[in-house]
Amino acid sequence: MDFTHYKEAFIQEASKNSFSEHNIERCLEYAAVLFSNNVPVIYNTSHLSALVGYKKEYLKKASLYPKYFYRDFEITKKNGSKRAISEPLPSLKEIQIWVLKNILYKIPISPFAKAYKPNSGLIENLKFHKKQPKVFTLDLENFFPSISIKSIEKVFLTAGYSRMVSKLLSKLCTRDGTLPQGAPTSPYLSNLIFKDADAVISSYCIERKIRYTRYADDLSFSGDFDEKELLSKITSIVENLNLHLNTAKTKLMTPNMRQTVTGIVVNDKPQVAFHKRNELRQDMHYIKKFGIDEHREYKEINHSNYLEHLLGKVNFVLQINAKDLEFIGYKAVLIALKKKQQKTQMIQPLLM
Repeated sequence: MDFTHYKEAFIQEASKNSFSEHNIERCLEYAAVLFSNNVPVIYNTSHLSALVGYKKEYLKKASLYPKYFYRDFEITKKNGSKRAISEPLPSLKEIQIWVLKNILYKIPISPFAKAYKPNSGLIENLKFHKKQPKVFTLDLENFFPSISIKSIEKVFLTAGYSRMVSKLLSKLCTRDGTLPQGAPTSPYLSNLIFKDADAVISSYCIERKIRYTRYADDLSFSGDFDEKELLSKITSIVENLNLHLNTAKTKLMTPNMRQTVTGIVVNDKPQVAFHKRNELRQDMHYIKKFGIDEHREYKEINHSNYLEHLLGKVNFVLQINAKDLEFIGYKAVLIALKKKQQKTQMIQPLLM
């Protein structure tokens, strides 16, 4: 529906409900801004309740007492440390997904941001940094927890929503005043918060012929440049957002070194690091030689989804380099084993 048809329908319905001409005019002025920004019109909590399919009381409770609407757990990172995850309960998650699809995805992010957007994969972040004299990577420290609810509220205000609606939406997307690691809205919101910084950084880099991309909290630069000058500039820009760089993860890589961007080697062509591919080679060698059951028993692997786990790793290698014949072969072997496993699982009940 375009705004002209919306206006006609609104005036007709509002007149039936005895809205004054002044109120009708104010509502349409508000709606016109939202239409121009391609986001849905939301007048108040009751209106949002009708749009997302949850009672107004639920929205109020979720916004006022968020700690009761999340489950907390930890996952182990590659370096062995723990990452705290706050996952919204199914109902709140459903509301957040509605906000993500109907509002946030309608707001453009920087073209230099390569993560957390539809139809964009990791390979988009890698292809800009192949065969460069220098690759320089920086990491934002505590990215999500450092983003405040005030910043989130500003996103919705800029989209054209009233202060009351913006406060409600920002509360439904945050926990304890920051972005929760685990909410479906958090990744795209982080891109929107960093949009202005992306613009300043990319402008600085374009002037100096430096290649720049950002994948979540990983900032990657490549080309020929003064890394000390660049680091000083980026530090200043991110600190204006009350963010900080994790200096322990700052890396400068020259052609005689293994140059990696988000963990992928980019010296010649994007490729998963050798040691990771080699681990898969060894697993596949023993699986083909002794069988998957014997391999699991020897390695003391108890995961019921081990086959899917291996297939996921092989698919990741092929996502980065789709023409890798070696891993195309491994994928075929694993798919054949999976089909055999499924067939066995179907027959087993008949034999009992």
